[in-house]
Amino acid sequence: MSSLLLKGVRPYGEEPTDLLVQDGLIAEGTDADEVVDATGLIALPGFIDLHTHLREPGREDTETIATGSAAAALGGYTAVFAMANTDPVADNAVIVEHVWRRGREVGLVDVYPVGAVTVGLAGERLAELGTMANSQAQVRMFSDDGHCVADPLLMRRALEYSTALDVVIAQHAEEPRLTVGAQAHEGERAARLGLAGWPAAAEEAIIARDCLLARQTGARLHVCHVSTAGAAELLRWAKAQGITVSAEVTPHHLLLDDERLGTFDPVNKVNPPLRTAADAKVLREALAEGVLDCVATDHAPHAAQDKDCEWAAARPGMLGLQTALSVVVATMVEPGLLDWRGVARVMSERPAQIAGLTDQGRPIAVGEPANLTLVDPAARWTVRGGELASIAANTPYEGMELPGRVVTTLLRGKVTAHDGKARS
Repeated sequence: MSSLLLKGVRPYGEEPTDLLVQDGLIAEGTDADEVVDATGLIALPGFIDLHTHLREPGREDTETIATGSAAAALGGYTAVFAMANTDPVADNAVIVEHVWRRGREVGLVDVYPVGAVTVGLAGERLAELGTMANSQAQVRMFSDDGHCVADPLLMRRALEYSTALDVVIAQHAEEPRLTVGAQAHEGERAARLGLAGWPAAAEEAIIARDCLLARQTGARLHVCHVSTAGAAELLRWAKAQGITVSAEVTPHHLLLDDERLGTFDPVNKVNPPLRTAADAKVLREALAEGVLDCVATDHAPHAAQDKDCEWAAARPGMLGLQTALSVVVATMVEPGLLDWRGVARVMSERPAQIAGLTDQGRPIAVGEPANLTLVDPAARWTVRGGELASIAANTPYEGMELPGRVVTTLLRGKVTAHDGKARS
């Protein structure tokens, strides 16, 4: 493998230095086969997304592991966790191994399949957690995302099994009996628009229940896409009690709120729904404080026919991989809530720790794997869904100018994306 010298780069946004990448590692010295002028660029550990929908197998018309990996690399990611709600569902070793192998074949990011907690995501009986954990894919996270494991006894059993397997159970926190027919955040705006409400209590009740179950079982619980101020308060309490719980927040819940619903544009429909501006403010503060551990995209591509329709019929979900860094810059860095080391913490280091990855989210230091993201903090760019790498184009940021842009991504020293183009 050839060596690469990143000249004048700023690790974590700090003092400029020359960074040598050799044989997949960060090395000492300055002699290199190729020299890149990285003046003004910030080097961060490669980002890790704990919550990505790659749609393969089953919905390759909306995304594939290849196109999703390209979007991830262009967004600065070196690892993504592919959710289990594919068709067929990733609830057995055959499917998770297919996703794992396909990710390795594409080679743009490390693709880690997430196994389903229950068979077919039906919430009736546990899937083969042990078989998937011990497969070639070595599944380390399980989730029925898109569906809540609503049965408390079943969730307790999953958490108990997870302790023996040393894996994480990631919960989509939604009490389904409180969200029947729900179309938007339950509040003044939904009432005015005539949209059935999705109450904050539906999320918060499951988080409270599962934190208590995690305390009883000693298991590791991860809460997906936290969206309410009350959920953040519950997580603060749980962590103060010593409960082993981690939580993610999406870029769209940091930036957007239910004020956007007035247009009835289904691009703004997502699960959990966009909440109030007050909720978003609390989420930003909780992320800065560490109550919320990390940013995860919940990247959810959808075909045009599933979004370009009336609101009630539209599928929930938004693209997120290529815009995540810029949204974090806009909501967290520019207001002074996080510095660049903080960005590394919430987009790389904590996700790696939560998932138990030993070769990702590492410090930028000699001898460490060269999984790196180079960011131009001065850049501004306008989002166009049709220009993103995903097959789908359902971005809520269409036409929006965002700050900061990923220039280059390296996976173990190999350039996987540069200047807007993925490199296989």
